[in-house]
Amino acid sequence: MADMQRPDPDALIAQLRAQEEQTTRGKLRIYFGANAGVGKTWAMLSAAQRERGAGRDVLIGVVETHGRAETAALLAGLDALPLKEVEYRGRLLLEFDLDAALARKPAILLVDELAHSNVQGSRHAKRWQDVQELLAAGIDVWTALNVQHLESLNGTVGAITGIRVHETVPDTVLDDADEVVLVDATPDELISRLSAGKVYVPQQAERAAQSFFRKGNLIALREIALRRTAEHVEDDVLGWRIEQSGTPGERVSAAWNTSGSILACVGPNEDAAQTVRAAARLAGQLNVKWHAAYVETPRLQRLDAPQRDRILAVLQLAQELGAETAVLTGDHVAPALAAQALHLNCATLVLGRPAQRRWWQKWPSTREVGREIAGLAPSLDIVETARAGSSRRLPQALWSHKVGVEARETDEAAHPRWQGFLWALGASIAVTLMATLLHGVLELTNIVMLYLVGVVGVAMRFGRVPAAMAALLNVLAFDFFFVSPRLSFAVSDVQYVVTFAVMLGVGLLVGQLTAGLRFAAGVSNSRERRAQSLFELARELSAALETSQVIEIGAAAVQGHFGGRAVVVALDASDRLHYPDDLPQEFDKSVADWTLRQGQSAGLATSTLAAQAWRYVPLKAPMRVRGVLALEPAHPRWLLIPEQAQQLDTLARQIAIALERVHYVHIAQKAVVDMESERLRNALLGAVSHDVRTPLTALITLAESLKGLPTEEHDAVAQAIVHQAHQLNALVSNLLDMARLESDVSGQSVHLRRDWQSVEEVVGASIRAAKPALKELTVRTEIPAHLPLVEFDPVLIERVLVNLLENAAKYGAPPVFIKAFATEGSLVLTVTDHGPGLPPSVRGKEHLLFEKFTRGQAESATPGVGLGLAICKAVVHAHGGTISAASATGGGAEFTITLPRREPPPDPDLEDMERGVAAPGYDANTYRAGG
Repeated sequence: MADMQRPDPDALIAQLRAQEEQTTRGKLRIYFGANAGVGKTWAMLSAAQRERGAGRDVLIGVVETHGRAETAALLAGLDALPLKEVEYRGRLLLEFDLDAALARKPAILLVDELAHSNVQGSRHAKRWQDVQELLAAGIDVWTALNVQHLESLNGTVGAITGIRVHETVPDTVLDDADEVVLVDATPDELISRLSAGKVYVPQQAERAAQSFFRKGNLIALREIALRRTAEHVEDDVLGWRIEQSGTPGERVSAAWNTSGSILACVGPNEDAAQTVRAAARLAGQLNVKWHAAYVETPRLQRLDAPQRDRILAVLQLAQELGAETAVLTGDHVAPALAAQALHLNCATLVLGRPAQRRWWQKWPSTREVGREIAGLAPSLDIVETARAGSSRRLPQALWSHKVGVEARETDEAAHPRWQGFLWALGASIAVTLMATLLHGVLELTNIVMLYLVGVVGVAMRFGRVPAAMAALLNVLAFDFFFVSPRLSFAVSDVQYVVTFAVMLGVGLLVGQLTAGLRFAAGVSNSRERRAQSLFELARELSAALETSQVIEIGAAAVQGHFGGRAVVVALDASDRLHYPDDLPQEFDKSVADWTLRQGQSAGLATSTLAAQAWRYVPLKAPMRVRGVLALEPAHPRWLLIPEQAQQLDTLARQIAIALERVHYVHIAQKAVVDMESERLRNALLGAVSHDVRTPLTALITLAESLKGLPTEEHDAVAQAIVHQAHQLNALVSNLLDMARLESDVSGQSVHLRRDWQSVEEVVGASIRAAKPALKELTVRTEIPAHLPLVEFDPVLIERVLVNLLENAAKYGAPPVFIKAFATEGSLVLTVTDHGPGLPPSVRGKEHLLFEKFTRGQAESATPGVGLGLAICKAVVHAHGGTISAASATGGGAEFTITLPRREPPPDPDLEDMERGVAAPGYDANTYRAGG
């Protein structure tokens, strides 16, 4: 019983993690009822009033009274959070304000109508998702839910009532709730409340009484609600027992007959199948869960292949009959079964009736397994089943394709036992020869120690039986060769009889313990291997970004654990299985398609198409089946061991989750690309339609007006036409420049024509080019006379300055300053205006101004498509520089360009070039467009 009470280290770690999460996460209480009108909101508000009276901070997030006066009266004195107004299709709707609740952060928050769907555009589509965020923030939430809103019961309730509810909540929300308070009312009471107008208004009440609130519906819904609540309470009981099993001083040593679960004990006897069938019938009659378990002990581990096949066949039968199966390990059967029954909180154990023994087999110390379990777990009911005349065996056809392998495995299993006996004999002879050589040096007690070392070595390598044989041979050899009279089994001193007995007993005990440790180490290695396979697969899949990577990693992991061959087949874009080109010849596509459609395993070691050489497992992800995993294992018997079958299912689920993650990553990336493309398309169409239409309309109007105008006015109209054509040309130039620069990003390189340039010349050229936009706007320059030459593309940098000047002309105010100065390793150019400065919407996010189709004002009469600054950014980045925007100190906007600079090459005329040449017609420091 001490082993049964020893805390599980993994369980303790999980408990500590759960406790850590509970300290930061809020608690969820759900007031659960069969249908509307049972009083869930009333009960919730009543409890809230009691908590308020106890001094706790209670806040109403949203509560629906449905016009019930009794419920509305309970709102008095409780603080309520104002509802948020949300516009939807021209109407103002009131919704729960999640952000205000998070900012307020009360101790208890009341959020009614858990299944409510939020208005489109809210942060979460469903209110239960709002509740999850509130819980994560550490806020305790109380809410209400009807049984028809549970996702798994939605169809069942719809079939009973004829009304399908579209607002549902995942079952996990109810399962994970910290508290479920059942609010119940009898059908007659509900009908009376409905007639009295306490559930709905009279018009709604009349319709409800004729449809949903019929007595038969209410009885059925009440039963479903009671059962669902009982399942949650059962989980709470099991969780508490598991938690307390690792808490000192709170050990739970007895099963509690709260669920009536049954545990069938599968043994190696012929009538094990009868035990499973009897347990299945009993569970069906009682309508309870049932389990089946087989205990692998060191003695049972040495069973021959037919007996092991019979055990696996019985476990398979139990799975087909609906049991949860498990293979346990332990030195003895009874403690392992008792511990499993207590862990699962089973109330009844079903055992096979023990065989009748002959009188010489009834040793006084022998106890039946049932009696041992009764002593270990007195609270368990134990049922013995009748013996059967036949037993269940595996179909021979199931393993026909592996007969050669199984035969070799049987031969290999038989060989080590004879080899162990030979090694036991050899070890005894070797120790005897060594002791003979050392006989004059060592005392007889030390020679006994040498024999014990030989027993330990045989036990570690070959198990109990060879170790027992070695112990017996060692006693005989010690007596014959070393005890006086030597070379005889006669004993001169009676005390040596005690030595022989102790030596034999210690040898047998050491062999038993060593073999037990060897068995436990083998079990631990097997568990570690399964855990390591899952860990390695999860680690590899976490880095997979493509479906092909997931397929390759998943197939390699399954094949590495089970041996043989494994194939992972994922879905294509049309939701069909996409088979690889190197598909094995034995792979059956029709079975894989059936597995995908039905979502069930098929093939080897299943009840469907069991003659197949492959096992086909559906890749079930949380949302849907994502493909099929096919396995041809090296050892088919493994798939009948519950732990190995569960391992295969777990590996398949990990692969499915990774496929679904990659799928949704691709969808998210595509959605982002589509959204960005749509945004750019809309921006381009809006800008072009706005800014191209204006000059085109002006051109058409001016051209048509030429017919009726006198000749002397043609020149003015022609100039206006030219002006509008220049504006249209500038717009098209910006579009073409942006397209050319974007093509550089896509791989079509645009070469920069770098050359050593005078900054003053480029500034003057840019001012002349911006003359149509600047008009009478004053531009002042501050450029040092000895500013060195800088290497850049003059045409593109001129375009950058022109765009910045046009931007200042559109949004700024005179005067405009252009400054240039050199630092070590860089050239800095600034363009500053004295206008209103950067828009408030981009302050702190100035980099957004350089995005394509971004304008200073979303809607204005100022022409432009928002490409000028984007072109500036692209050009400057192509030169390896940076560009930034900021509000100027004295008002206005300031754009700063930083270009990398290196020392120019030596030139005899460098001093003359550095003096600079002022642009013709302009003052060296002040330029006036048109002046």
